[in-house]
Amino acid sequence: MSLSLVAAFWVISILFVVAPGADWAYAITAGLRHRSVLPAIAGLLAGHLTATLVVAVGVAAIVTRTPLALTAITAAGALYLVWLGAGTLAHPAEPRAETTSVDESPVRRALRGYAISGLNPKVLLLFLALLPQFTEPHAGWPVAAQILLLGLVHVGNCGVIYTAVGTGARAVLTTRPTAARAVSRFSGVAMVAIGIALLVERFMH
Repeated sequence: MSLSLVAAFWVISILFVVAPGADWAYAITAGLRHRSVLPAIAGLLAGHLTATLVVAVGVAAIVTRTPLALTAITAAGALYLVWLGAGTLAHPAEPRAETTSVDESPVRRALRGYAISGLNPKVLLLFLALLPQFTEPHAGWPVAAQILLLGLVHVGNCGVIYTAVGTGARAVLTTRPTAARAVSRFSGVAMVAIGIALLVERFMH
């Protein structure tokens, strides 16, 4: 597997990661609500890593050929996003520099992040369509290992961008509660809209 192929994938991955979506919305919310965004980001990255492993072992191909299974994943992920977005709208973040949230443990924040990325069928389908295109079947090591490497490259990109988004949101908006509430509500709307769009897209097809 050539370095140039990995570099080409890195560029494509960056383009996908910098496009705002549900992961961005959750990273912003975590940045506004908590002193550290790392548990939330770790959960998001674990979801992407799971998708990588699923594609590497070939399970994703089976899922995409089974409409009922994919529909179930889509519905679960979409409904979770709608529920999470509605909660954010009902209780927008009001950050304070001297305090941190005590009503939600780091583990629970990580699990929320994992559910957002792990239950997003677009992540699975994107990896299934994209990762194999950057592998070399006749290279000296297995395609599954190549897919895993590419997935780790993507997870690394996600880690850098999502951490910057979350910490940036906190740094910029901590002293601006009105703006923070507006951004938090926007994140909630984004999660609800993405969830509804996933449901509509899936059931229309």
